[in-house]
Amino acid sequence: MDFDKIKFDEKGLVPVIVQDIKTNAVLMLAYMNRESIEKTIETNNMVYFSRSRQKLWLKGETSGNFQTLHELKIDCDGDTLLALVSQKGVACHTGSYSCFFESLQGDSQYAYGYGIIDELYGVIQDRKANPKEGSYTNYLFDKGIDKILKKIGEEAAEIIIAAKNDAPDEIRYECADLMYHLLVMLCERGLSPSEIFTELEKRRQ
Repeated sequence: MDFDKIKFDEKGLVPVIVQDIKTNAVLMLAYMNRESIEKTIETNNMVYFSRSRQKLWLKGETSGNFQTLHELKIDCDGDTLLALVSQKGVACHTGSYSCFFESLQGDSQYAYGYGIIDELYGVIQDRKANPKEGSYTNYLFDKGIDKILKKIGEEAAEIIIAAKNDAPDEIRYECADLMYHLLVMLCERGLSPSEIFTELEKRRQ
């Protein structure tokens, strides 16, 4: 690591933009100092400097939502870093996948592609680790695998009916329901969407 390339501010800090390497979503903005960068490289887990607490902060230390570093980049001016990470669970303390969930202007939705699957799975993982009152996801986990599998069967049957009726809106809605319940089942059984993607890649012809 060539620290001479980094332009730390007068407090010895540099801002870092954190991006999910799978979904390309911007997760959060934080700050790092030299020590936190060294710790991050040493452990491969993102360590930041908390300006409010004036100490190092291992992301996920209390929530379990760790960020694994894949690559640390620097911008052309040397005064901002970009961390490409794998996000476990959600990034925001509010329970949202990304800290940038509120729109100030505009209402367009940018496409994640398959990344929305990883985003939703991250939220489901967080609900399992940190139950939230009134959460339907937690209701399913509380009821157990039999309830989850029953819902998968019901949603699959509803897709068949919607397709037979040639009802595009219903097909779209019921497919989304099925995919959600499949993700809950995967989480319950300890599998990840990436494992399914890998299996699909094997079947590509």
